[in-house]
Amino acid sequence: MNKYSILLLVLLSTLFYGYSQNSLLNQYGLLVIEDCKVYKKIVLKNPESVMMDLRKVIPNAIIDLKYGSTDNFMNRILYQQTKTTYLRKPAAIALAKVQEQLQQKGVGIKIWDAYRPYSVTEQMWEPVKDERYAANPKYGSAHNRGVAVDLTLVDLATSFELDMGTDFDHFSDTAHITWKQLPSQVLSNRLLLQQTMEAAGFIVLLTEWWHFYLPDARKYDLLNLSFSQLKRITKVQQIK
Repeated sequence: MNKYSILLLVLLSTLFYGYSQNSLLNQYGLLVIEDCKVYKKIVLKNPESVMMDLRKVIPNAIIDLKYGSTDNFMNRILYQQTKTTYLRKPAAIALAKVQEQLQQKGVGIKIWDAYRPYSVTEQMWEPVKDERYAANPKYGSAHNRGVAVDLTLVDLATSFELDMGTDFDHFSDTAHITWKQLPSQVLSNRLLLQQTMEAAGFIVLLTEWWHFYLPDARKYDLLNLSFSQLKRITKVQQIK
């Protein structure tokens, strides 16, 4: 993309959305939304793009946000959030259907990550720099667009996680969907998660059994809104 194309995109985006200086193209030529007012304008034009609080959409799901704690591959807190997370409306509704289907089998979902601010993706890329296991910030992540979720299965009776063969963010071949040198029960558990998620419209990332996203991810803007910003916005939405 040459400098004239970038300038044209900036001009068009400013005219169309009224983007502030906080929402111009970044160093990779990507438009990343950091302004709540801009986000609200986009949602007004397309209500389906609204970010929804998963604690309210799926109240019986277990939410254990790994990047809101030090229990992750970077061993540090990457965003200030532990109680809930967010997805765009189509993804949130689809995930609620997944929970509903699994409950009939005595199984539920545990969410490790869903929406992730773009700045977190930038941080995570640095120590990994392998697109099999971390999103390259020059493209952004479906997490940043609010249509990806990292999750596992739990036994509803005990809340214990089902055996999936590896932990979350286990960057090796054994975490790949195509890896079959695993106990039959592990393969069965992975298949149950994959088939239920795919039936709801999600696609699995082949190198991470826990990562699922909607196929039309790029229709949604990249976001770098904090969880506190989203919390304030969703409160206003509920009042209205």
